[in-house]
Amino acid sequence: MNEKIKGSIFGALAAACYGANPLFALPMNKMGISMNSILFYRYIIALFIFFILIKFVKKIPLKIKKNQIIPVFILGVLFAISSVTLYDSFRFIDVGIACTILFIYPVIVALIMVLFYGEKVQKGIIFSIFITLLGIILLYDGDIQKFSIKGVFIVLLSALSYALYIVKIKTTKEIKRMDSIKLCFYVLLFGLVVLFLSLNFGVNLQPLNTPNLWILALLLAIFPTICSIEFLNLSIKLIGSIPTSILGALEPLTAIFFGVTVFGEILTPKIITGIILILSAVFIVILEKPKKEAMN
Repeated sequence: MNEKIKGSIFGALAAACYGANPLFALPMNKMGISMNSILFYRYIIALFIFFILIKFVKKIPLKIKKNQIIPVFILGVLFAISSVTLYDSFRFIDVGIACTILFIYPVIVALIMVLFYGEKVQKGIIFSIFITLLGIILLYDGDIQKFSIKGVFIVLLSALSYALYIVKIKTTKEIKRMDSIKLCFYVLLFGLVVLFLSLNFGVNLQPLNTPNLWILALLLAIFPTICSIEFLNLSIKLIGSIPTSILGALEPLTAIFFGVTVFGEILTPKIITGIILILSAVFIVILEKPKKEAMN
């Protein structure tokens, strides 16, 4: 299997795993756990599992080189900021609007690669970005009245942070040399710093006091976190930042799948059209001839 196909599969898996987020996070939130507390447990449980995998399964040293510390710290901060700001935006605007705006990040990734790294974006990729955004807009079927400039600004910050994370994975030589699972471990470790601050230095952290909450937190750590971040990093390294970011459009499709099968939501013609557009964009990315991205 060539790198293009393998990287596309990893990108699709990353998106699908991340799209399972609402399946575990929303029930926890309905049980009274704040979004920041949910994120903290999601990160720290995933961090513990990564530690077990590194230490006892792969049996590789945890030590990293000095020139890798700052780049990985920046990645961890960017990843955590993206998570915290997205959840924070839900306080001001509808979840559907926030998630729709978030998917401007492939455009931000493309702009950064073109303006700062000399990347030449193929016409097929540009077209796929356009129909992806159109498809994402069609997926939203909620109340547009719940709109806030502050909420939009916060979710744009989330999109920018996530875009910078994707770009830095691809363009930092020290990062490319790291074992993927070790990279995931340190991204979550440094990301916990941001989450700890968001919880007022841990003062606002809520306890998980039922078995159901712990099970949901564990599933949240495994699928939308461990599997998602591992597949995402592998995909970026194999096919690049722009194609991987476009494949991320499969995330809301996974959420829709669970919404229909688990929460009894209804598919409308508009949503079906959005799904077709997104899947078309994904196929364009997969079939597009690969082109090397510039490195810093």
